[in-house]
Amino acid sequence: IAEEERPNETSCDYFNGKWVRDRRGPLYNGTTCGIIKEGQNCISHGRPDIGYLYWRWKPTRCNLPRFKPQSFIQLFKHKHLSFVGDSLARNQLESLLCMLATVSTPNLVYSNGEENKFRRWHFDSHNITVSLYWSPFLVKGIEKSSARLNNELFLDLVDEKWARDLNQMDLMVLSIGHWFLLPAVYYEGGSVLGCHYCPGLNHTEIEFYDMLRKALRTTLKSIIERSGVRGSDGKDGIKVIVTTFPPAHFEGEWDKAGACPKTEPFKEEEKELEGMNADIRKVEVEEVEAAKANYNENFGRVLKLEALDVTKLALMRPDGHPGPYMYPFPFANGAKDRVQNDCVHWCLPGPIDTWNEIFLQIINKWNENEPFVS
Repeated sequence: IAEEERPNETSCDYFNGKWVRDRRGPLYNGTTCGIIKEGQNCISHGRPDIGYLYWRWKPTRCNLPRFKPQSFIQLFKHKHLSFVGDSLARNQLESLLCMLATVSTPNLVYSNGEENKFRRWHFDSHNITVSLYWSPFLVKGIEKSSARLNNELFLDLVDEKWARDLNQMDLMVLSIGHWFLLPAVYYEGGSVLGCHYCPGLNHTEIEFYDMLRKALRTTLKSIIERSGVRGSDGKDGIKVIVTTFPPAHFEGEWDKAGACPKTEPFKEEEKELEGMNADIRKVEVEEVEAAKANYNENFGRVLKLEALDVTKLALMRPDGHPGPYMYPFPFANGAKDRVQNDCVHWCLPGPIDTWNEIFLQIINKWNENEPFVS
């Protein structure tokens, strides 16, 4: 067996390591998948360099196996998997569907909302349902608009757009973070708690870190309590993965050509996980660990919960974003002074595929202890 294909040690820490060159490249390409959001289909939009496709995440003390679509599909037979959160949840979901599409066809069976923010696919071959729920705060929120300058978040109320379907779900992947950087007014118990960056309003200015913590705590508590009822009758409880904050890589202005110009990963000594990126990750990991301790104490083995800690490995990939190629052939008519850049989302295929490789290993590890297969 090739070294990188060997089974992992059970104690493998997948979240610390380095990016190494890999001549094999991705499992799929942007022209064969048919699921990718246009703005993340970098090669079809004319991105000229393809070196960013030929890197592999190498954990420090073990190896991360290449994604095996057939294994994943077998594990999720007769199951409902949902991705809930912001546009990074969608990004991760589309990466997963593209990898699975190499062995089985996902059929779009439901689509609704602006930019299809609520969608559902079905794999007829194995009776697998995969759903996408747009919920950028996970808790109840009103998004800012032309008439509303700030987001409004109700930190003690979960977003029922996804929560009402909890009893249909077997596994959830949650993703939040980037929307908490935006101006917002926060409510708790029916009254204003304060706000983040709203100088025109007479509210107390508060840091968003504690508000992110409250939102995640409300979300996990709601999932645990509602699935606790489900687990009490002998049925499987829901399983939850929280994908941690993936840093953006803006080096310049968002509307200038060189906003995220790198074409290779950072080397280990080049970039430290620090500041806001480290702080958001810390909140998310701590809340997952606190919720695990709480449900173990109160609910026994009803629910499985894990942080998919991608923050560091994402931080090291400034080359993986669409940049100006969020639009088709942005320089077809020569250089431009201004061109919008996307240095937040990830090209497909691209580094985000690694998140789903680790996702599969988390499921495999859970499965060793308590079979997930129907």
